[in-house]
Amino acid sequence: MSLIGPVNGKAPRIAPTAFVAWGAVVLGDVELAAQVNLWYGCVLRGDINWIRVGERTNIQDGSIIHVGHKGPGTLVGADVVIGHRVVLHSCVVEDQALIGMGAVVLDHAKVGKGAVVGAGSVVAPGQVIPPGVLALGVPAQVKRPLTADELARPLRVVNRYLRVAECHQDQGVSYDFSQEA
Repeated sequence: MSLIGPVNGKAPRIAPTAFVAWGAVVLGDVELAAQVNLWYGCVLRGDINWIRVGERTNIQDGSIIHVGHKGPGTLVGADVVIGHRVVLHSCVVEDQALIGMGAVVLDHAKVGKGAVVGAGSVVAPGQVIPPGVLALGVPAQVKRPLTADELARPLRVVNRYLRVAECHQDQGVSYDFSQEA
């Protein structure tokens, strides 16, 4: 079962259409919008600041989203793809971005709309990745603008994950939020 609960008097707010897989942890000041899908082994810990996740975003297995004491919380836009084992910490990821497997986005960094951060890359504290580009490396460096096909990829992945989440819900592996007060 998932662990979903309050910390410091703030409880998660999870849309009824969101999917939270077994073994995921969602604590504190966290909002998951409609059709967000949060996969196995993820941790969203809004204990010392807030976390907001936009509609249809998928946060894949083993990813961690946390926050720092100072400055804003962590904001993830709509239709975002967060790959397996990603770490997001007190940052902004705008709509339709894709964060590749094992990437890290650190404090006060911003990933622009439709940008792709490649697998294993690290977006340094305060770094800004512009919209619609490919960024790779440690620290991440902008390599080039994305092609039209690459810009469309996150939405294809989002739609595929929505279908997969429905299959998992149909198998009874989702927490039933309709029972919450």
